[in-house]
Amino acid sequence: MFGFSTLENISGADKFNRWMYETIKPFCKGRILEIGGGIGNISQCFLSDGSELVITELQEEYCRILGEKFKEYRNLKGVHCMDIVDPEFDSKYRSLFGSFDTVFALNVVEHIADDQKAIANCKKLLKHGGHLIILVPAFQAIFNHFDTALGHFKRYTANTLRPVFEGNNLLVVHHQYFNLIGIAGWWVSGSLLRKKIIPEGQMKLYNFFVPVFRIIDKITSKWMGLSVIMVGKVNE
Repeated sequence: MFGFSTLENISGADKFNRWMYETIKPFCKGRILEIGGGIGNISQCFLSDGSELVITELQEEYCRILGEKFKEYRNLKGVHCMDIVDPEFDSKYRSLFGSFDTVFALNVVEHIADDQKAIANCKKLLKHGGHLIILVPAFQAIFNHFDTALGHFKRYTANTLRPVFEGNNLLVVHHQYFNLIGIAGWWVSGSLLRKKIIPEGQMKLYNFFVPVFRIIDKITSKWMGLSVIMVGKVNE
């Protein structure tokens, strides 16, 4: 319930969604797979820009929503129900192994206890030379009611996420932090006010100022942000 409400509130934040999309887009190429598409907030950006995209989701209801929402896009090449840590992953999804030039998962891995397995299975879906792009919440010190309500196991830093990539023989080609100013809103609403859903009004206000926040991030993305982004390359 909390996850869907949060996704709905974020769906109206067009400037924020575009910012996230444009941050990862330089590392996306060829045939793209999105792990955990939610209700399509970022999928919309890829499809509108003409990228060939396959979307996966854990929940069948989200798969239905995605299929209906994007049914007119010819560059949508499929919507699949997929558990990235399914015990039978190799047998269920072998037909997709080595099929994609890019796999990305935004705000997904923090929901999974076995992050090593999640990254390992993402890698299986990539071609040689393909890119894996992961965005996760940053800094355990700000773990709060939002994280608990959304089912997060933990928050990361570049230093704690890197070993998960390198442990799966992925060459880290880029990392950065994202959305510095978001830390303030996350702390006020989730820690101080102890809310469990990102308020719609707060998200709308934040969205209005995104052009300013993007400028700030150009200065601070090496050191701090609400999220951390890492890009790994398959070299073997």
